[in-house]
Amino acid sequence: MRGATIKNIGVVGAGIMGHGIAIVAARSGYKVNLVDINEDYLKEAVSKIDRFLDKSIEKGKMTDGDKKKVLASIKTTTRYEDVYHDDLVIEAITEDVKKKKDLFRLLDKNCKEETILASNTSTIPITDLASVTNRPDRFIGMHFMNPVPMINLVEVVKGLKTSEETIDKIREVSVKMGKTPIVVNDSPGFVSTRLIFMLINEAIFCVQEGVASVESVDNIMKLGMNHPMGPLEIADLVGLDTALNILSVLYEGYNDPKYRPCLLLKKMVQAGYLGRKTGRGFYEYKKE
Repeated sequence: MRGATIKNIGVVGAGIMGHGIAIVAARSGYKVNLVDINEDYLKEAVSKIDRFLDKSIEKGKMTDGDKKKVLASIKTTTRYEDVYHDDLVIEAITEDVKKKKDLFRLLDKNCKEETILASNTSTIPITDLASVTNRPDRFIGMHFMNPVPMINLVEVVKGLKTSEETIDKIREVSVKMGKTPIVVNDSPGFVSTRLIFMLINEAIFCVQEGVASVESVDNIMKLGMNHPMGPLEIADLVGLDTALNILSVLYEGYNDPKYRPCLLLKKMVQAGYLGRKTGRGFYEYKKE
């Protein structure tokens, strides 16, 4: 039973990461159950999926027939019960350890024995999340990058008890999704989050200390280091509140002052300057 091929994937959380994972899974031939307890979030997710597929058609990357197949492969639902018989369930809810643990307790209790549980967390240790389940050998991190359909990396995070069989299955799924899986050992922030948010935090310190302007810091990294986006542009994209939360988790997880969140970041979050989603962060944006 445990050696069965993964055919059906459940994705819990229909936000920017969740609906992106649903797209790449359905596009790769998997049947997907996209779950969110908020019906409005599901409607918004369907609208964004539809727009993304239309843009892919405009760019010649898929046909109308391909779009219909993808949409037919994604079922949206507010019922957790709809993922209990899936072969793989990927959690993509808010970055809150208590909420994630509560969800995994529910999934572990109700999903079939061979179901692999995965978390898209960017910071929380996989071993900690797996500890609330009775299947730590079938628990793993699948850290997709934003935007999911565009970036090829999946950081596959091995918990202390994750089995080699589980790692192999997740590698296989990732490759089928058109991604490159890179396996890392469990640690707060893993590799990608740990490095990028240290860069973001240091960039904010440069602005706070008057070393350079926001635009100068970003342009130095884009022109000098060939980064497609500057660290402060990335911070606005992910949300300054999210950036602060991630840095706080790293700070607490490692108990190391090098991860301490910059005071300017804290002030901006307190002021409600959260980035693109509020129309103002390090830059100003026109609301859609």
